[in-house]
Amino acid sequence: MEITTTDMGLAARVQSLTKTYGSGDNTVRALDDVTVGIRRGQFTAIMGPSGSGKSTLMHIMAGLDAPTSGRAWIGDTDITGLRDTELTLLRRRRVGFVFQAFNLVPTLDVRGNILLPFDLDGRKPSAEERARIDGLVDSLGLGPRLAHRPHELSGGQQQRVAIARALATAPDLVFADEPTGNLDSRTGREVLALLATASREHGQSIAMVTHDPIAASHADRVLFLADGRIAADKPRQSAEQISAHMLAAETPAQVTA
Repeated sequence: MEITTTDMGLAARVQSLTKTYGSGDNTVRALDDVTVGIRRGQFTAIMGPSGSGKSTLMHIMAGLDAPTSGRAWIGDTDITGLRDTELTLLRRRRVGFVFQAFNLVPTLDVRGNILLPFDLDGRKPSAEERARIDGLVDSLGLGPRLAHRPHELSGGQQQRVAIARALATAPDLVFADEPTGNLDSRTGREVLALLATASREHGQSIAMVTHDPIAASHADRVLFLADGRIAADKPRQSAEQISAHMLAAETPAQVTA
């Protein structure tokens, strides 16, 4: 009997994943035989220096890029061989995204931005989904801002709208790409606390790519990438522990150089 991703308690996984760019002497191996899963209901941070493969891993897990070899699943759906139209539908219905640049639609107000995934899917939220969205709006403190456009909001408020949009459809997995990169430290901590709460209290599966040890310290699990491979898989770490690990990983390369 085949063991599914759900059986393993995983929201997404990749197996024997390799990604290369270029050819011949110019070949760059961004990912090198990576096998890893994102656990359901857990907040996972993906860390590594520039060029370690962390963004490539996220893009392939989210169906935004294709592997050179290996397989990727979202839930129990093998996304490796899906056509572009199938991938688009799957991402729209089962994946949420929170980006560093917020990526809100400037002509839509807060309500319109939150409901955008439903509009793109050509449907209205069900009564259950509306109740969920109302709860998100309330917990994120966006009620008084529903009629405002993005340019009328602070950076932190815009990121809260992006989080509400990402969670509105109750996706299998939310990918957060440097979600605090454009925020001041206090607002960044608030956004990270909101993501942690979404995971802890609502069972949301979150995978966050970051280079910031403080951001990663909010996660339940920290994956460290180096040279396209999983270098370490740790439970919750303090910012100091994460910084020490990153420094130790970089030291040999600096000595060799």
